[in-house]
Amino acid sequence: MGSHTKNVLTVKGIAASKALKLRDGGGLWLVTKGTGRYWIFNYTLFGRRREMGIGPLHSVSLADAREAAQKARAMVRAGVDPIRDKREVEASTPAVVLFGAYADKFIDRAVKAGKWRGAKTEARWRNAINNHAAAIRGRPIGDIDIQDIKKVLEPLWGVKQETAEKLRESIERVLDASRVDGHRTGDNPAAWKGNLEHVLHKPNALVAARHHASMPHEDVATFMRSLAKIKGVGARALEFTILTAARSGEARGATWGEIDIESAVWTIPAIRMKGGKPHRVPLSGAALAVLKVMKAQSVNDLVFPGVRAGKPLSDMSLAKALKSAGAAAYTVHGFRSTFRDWATEVAHAPREIAEAALCHAVGDAVERSYARSDALERRRALMGEWADYCQ
Repeated sequence: MGSHTKNVLTVKGIAASKALKLRDGGGLWLVTKGTGRYWIFNYTLFGRRREMGIGPLHSVSLADAREAAQKARAMVRAGVDPIRDKREVEASTPAVVLFGAYADKFIDRAVKAGKWRGAKTEARWRNAINNHAAAIRGRPIGDIDIQDIKKVLEPLWGVKQETAEKLRESIERVLDASRVDGHRTGDNPAAWKGNLEHVLHKPNALVAARHHASMPHEDVATFMRSLAKIKGVGARALEFTILTAARSGEARGATWGEIDIESAVWTIPAIRMKGGKPHRVPLSGAALAVLKVMKAQSVNDLVFPGVRAGKPLSDMSLAKALKSAGAAAYTVHGFRSTFRDWATEVAHAPREIAEAALCHAVGDAVERSYARSDALERRRALMGEWADYCQ
């Protein structure tokens, strides 16, 4: 039954390891199959070696796997085959399907069917179900009611509104699917219309708009002069974000490996893009000047390193630089709107070029052909004009 040394693994060690097979001792192993990691228990009974599956890592914790292995060991010592026992118990017990386990399967099925673009959607769903919906993971899916839904949504509602709304939609879809699979009956407690809309009220649209308050483009040049006087990585990251019309997270996570100084192009990989597709950003002379400053003080592969070793700059660092330069009334994300307004009103740029610069999904066939070719040189001219305007 393997070595007597048990409990070798740690949660941190598992997260850090890329090994295909990790041993916890006493017959318990964590193995990689395809893209998933699964717990298995190896044992020998009556001279025959057997392998029992315990479950996937994302739904069976290290502690749970150890407990299952412990029970199986006791059975083997008593001459009982745990696999056979498990089958007999399953056959005689109507299965109680738990929300967490069913939601995990729902996500697995969606991934297998190729329903989602990129790994970001899967990661968002897993995070929502494992973390934000943690309070209902252990509830039988057939018993979930509106009180359960309120319990997971209320802490986020009005605080992290977008996260809360996406979480509600995810739970609604999982519960809909479980009804089709025969695990639930009746109305969906996560439905919005005629249901949650009466107990949860969406924040006022004006409040939401204030979230991304954008600076009038006429004020940008004056602001950029003030920003240039502010010292620190946060101020340089904010300059770069504004000059490239990028999202804050894209700029903060930028690595030197993504930057081609010679071609003056910054290629953001799909995994870091909101739309899950790679995006090329033409770099103006002003953007390259910011990079030159950062290269001179480079400490690791991050263009804008954070205070903590190996970690990117925090979002707050950019907001702080914004405030220090006298623009506390506006938001970092708002500069994308500022750029968009300028592109229309001042540069008179074609809509598809302006939208491609912001890496927005665009509508008709003409626009989509621009998106495919990504119109790099036409965007380069636009970003050069924007940099001149900013200065």
